Formats: sequence, C-alpha cells, structure tokens
Amino acid sequence: MEEVSWYQPTPETSLAFIKEFNVSKTAKIIDIGGGDSFFVDHLLDLGYQDITVLDISETALSKAKQRLGEKSNRVKWIVEDAGTFKPTEQYDFWHDRAAFHFLTEDNEIESYIDTVKQNIKPTGILVIGSFSEQGPIKCSGIEIKQYSESSLESRFKEHLNKIECFTVDHRTPFNTNQNFVFCSFRRKR
Repeated sequence: MEEVSWYQPTPETSLAFIKEFNVSKTAKIIDIGGGDSFFVDHLLDLGYQDITVLDISETALSKAKQRLGEKSNRVKWIVEDAGTFKPTEQYDFWHDRAAFHFLTEDNEIESYIDTVKQNIKPTGILVIGSFSEQGPIKCSGIEIKQYSESSLESRFKEHLNKIECFTVDHRTPFNTNQNFVFCSFRRKR
C-alpha cells in the first residue's frame, strides 16, 4: 500500500469532516474513489452502518476487502467510473478525496455534478478533496484538473452552498508534498 502517493494510514481530514458534521452512525455514506484507502476501515471502527465505496479499480477494492476480512461484508462495493456513476440510492454524506480531479472533460464534470445534485439527500453534505492550483498536474502519470476554493465553489454553487474550504499539504510516502483543497457543501433547499 505505501507505494502509492495518496497513502494515508489515518485519513485525518476526512475523519474531521465526519466529526464536524456529526454524521449519524446510520447515515448513508459514499466514498467516491475510495479504492484501497483506510477511510472505510475507520468508518467501520467508528460504528458506521451504511457505507458504500466506489472505485474504478476492481484491484484496489479487492485489496480493501481482503484487508477488512469479514468486516468487508458490511460495506457495499461498486466498481465504476466516478464520471459515469448513476447511483440507485441517495446519500447523507458524499465523500470524494482525490477522484473528482481525474475528471478533466467538461461532460464528465457536468455528469458528476448532476449525479451529486440528484443523489445527495436534502440535508446531505458533499466533501471534495482535490489537487489545488499549487498541487501536482498529474497523478500516477494521469492528467488531472487542479482547483482553487473559488473554482470548486463555482462548479457546485448552482446546487450546493459552500460551508468551508481550506488547503492541506499531504506528505507522500516518497517524502514529497501534494497540496489539496478541501471544500464542504450542503445541498440547497
């Protein structure tokens, strides 16, 4: 696991949002691009009961399932591209740490935003963590789209109200920094 740049044994920023918004243990939570991250492990340990993890990589999801063992049966696993995902349910907490910035075409971005709009519950929260304008321009050799607080807010403002944004430096296992911008939003009523 530690050979990937996004490796984080404790996803502190993501867990801080769960705490900040006092997300109910019965809330429907989806982790977009969650793959083999440890966010799901922590959510299960905290007692969350309705967790979905979506990732384009079946291999990454298989690693997470293997790591979790029997606990993996308490999670819904979806192998799909975040840009074309069409959920069959609505979510209270939509979490995306580092999947959104892989969507570089306007039609993919608009499809994702439309999916969020249609599939976040009326009181739902969206948390997006993306490479900032001071972050990398590629990830794992793949082109990404950088964001600022204002460009993220601009993308979602038609359907969601921004709660807060801030930047975080993520220290990679390769001893480099990746600057992320994290924004939280609440669905407009």
